[in-house]
Amino acid sequence: MADWRGEIKGLGRTIFDWPARILFPPVCAGCRRQVSQPGVLCGSCWPSLTFLERPWCPVMGTPFPHEMGEGFLSGEALADPPPFERARAAVIYSGVACDMVRGLKYHDRTDLAPWMAGWMQRAGAELLAEAEVIVPVPLYWRRFFRRKFNQSAELARALSARSGIRFEPSVVKRVRQTRPQVGLERREREDNLRGAFRVPPEGMLAIAGRRVLLIDDVYTTGATVRAVTLALKKGGAGAVDVLTVARVLPGAGTDAGRGDFQPATTEPI
Repeated sequence: MADWRGEIKGLGRTIFDWPARILFPPVCAGCRRQVSQPGVLCGSCWPSLTFLERPWCPVMGTPFPHEMGEGFLSGEALADPPPFERARAAVIYSGVACDMVRGLKYHDRTDLAPWMAGWMQRAGAELLAEAEVIVPVPLYWRRFFRRKFNQSAELARALSARSGIRFEPSVVKRVRQTRPQVGLERREREDNLRGAFRVPPEGMLAIAGRRVLLIDDVYTTGATVRAVTLALKKGGAGAVDVLTVARVLPGAGTDAGRGDFQPATTEPI
């Protein structure tokens, strides 16, 4: 009898879902081509998505070509140790990942944040296991007013909902406006961000002695998350890890154009 009830309920849900499917058909998260079910990428977008996998540097999260042995660090981690403990990213910033991040950031595609959070949860499982607070990289208030949302906060909110870890969007403030980081070299980015972030007294109470998971959309040179990490530690955080959707890697193209799209598939994202 229980099985029959389940089948009837499932049939009922299918019937009630049909009008929504007709009015709002599911589309590819990358190119908006219609697909068979929500939460999938089409056959052209899926192959251009490159997930970051082990083996990787235990500090920077950058991939190694092969297993290097326990505790082996990348040249980047040795030459310029970061103020954060560990950094992880879900995908390489190229292809459809590039499209999706840009869509979220510049085209109000906040519907993409929960899907991206799923990738981040997988990539940052070890960080989430120890995190006590999730904090997004903040926007300056004028930029937030123009954009109406903070893409990093949307990702952090979705990740908090999936993990159950407390979301604290106001812990760190951007206290001065900075130039856009696009096109700046690493040292220029660091100079641009110096003194741009501060933890107010109420934020200090939320992070005092706690392990903070800092969320951003893309890790490029690391200048932004380094600056925010320093502010969080000055504000009393016990430790800071960094988790982003995407990571820019040398030699990985970021051109989003991919030509014509092929028939849709049901590869999950």
